[in-house]
Amino acid sequence: FKNVEQKGNPWGMNASLRNAWIEEVDFEVPVFGMEGEEEIPADVEYLFWVGCAGAYEDRAKATTKAVAELLNEAGVKYMVLGEGETCTGDPVRRAGNELLFLMQAMQNVEMLHEIKARKIVVTCPHCLNTIGREYPQVGGEYEVVHHTQLLAKLVDDGRLTPVKHVNEKVTYHDPCYLGRHNKIYVPPRELVAGVPGVTLVEMERSAERSFCCGAGGARMWMEETLGTRVNMNRTDEALGTGATTVAVGCPFCNVMISDGVTARQSEGEAGENVQVKDVAVMLLEAVKK
Repeated sequence: FKNVEQKGNPWGMNASLRNAWIEEVDFEVPVFGMEGEEEIPADVEYLFWVGCAGAYEDRAKATTKAVAELLNEAGVKYMVLGEGETCTGDPVRRAGNELLFLMQAMQNVEMLHEIKARKIVVTCPHCLNTIGREYPQVGGEYEVVHHTQLLAKLVDDGRLTPVKHVNEKVTYHDPCYLGRHNKIYVPPRELVAGVPGVTLVEMERSAERSFCCGAGGARMWMEETLGTRVNMNRTDEALGTGATTVAVGCPFCNVMISDGVTARQSEGEAGENVQVKDVAVMLLEAVKK
């Protein structure tokens, strides 16, 4: 709570580091306000809401960079907010701090109104759900899409083409806020199955009957002390499919399942070749010849 209130993100990182990932890419990323803009230019199609995880957490930063590169490759005009971004308030609302959530939400809605944001693309299903379905409660109405939806459309439109052939079995884990809460099941699966040579195998609990990675409901920031760790339960199910890649579409799922796979590898119960990847990272690898 203190980190979100004082630093604007649950990690307690400085706002000045929100743009650090941009220095790690070799193409230009347009940052709002850098050219003196007071509102988003009319020719910019999407505001890319990077999110706290996407800016600060290493695995999520890989997704952020992949999405930015794919948008660049497809010729989609977008902008990021950089230091102007702050936590949507999702984790604090889930943990019961409604007052802090409202403070974050109203601050963000006011800022998004000022810059005339219309269409927003996010890589985090928690941001998707909060901005798209909860901000209307405080007067914020936006068209919000998840990166897998936008990327699937770009592939359908022929603006991105996966060409690199990989011979691997992949299972896809549905994030709760992407799947059950927002009914987005098809685009991420289309992207995974569209990579040449991929065999998509489903876990027993998938789509609307999927199972949480263990980070939902702000559990990302709490310790589990009773019973089996939720992420281990889900990791074992993913490994049971025989897949060598577990595809994800959420930064929190990425952390939880990666940790689960690493734990099983250290115990000798998972092959060293098993990896966890965001769908965007998989697509970027396939698009690059």
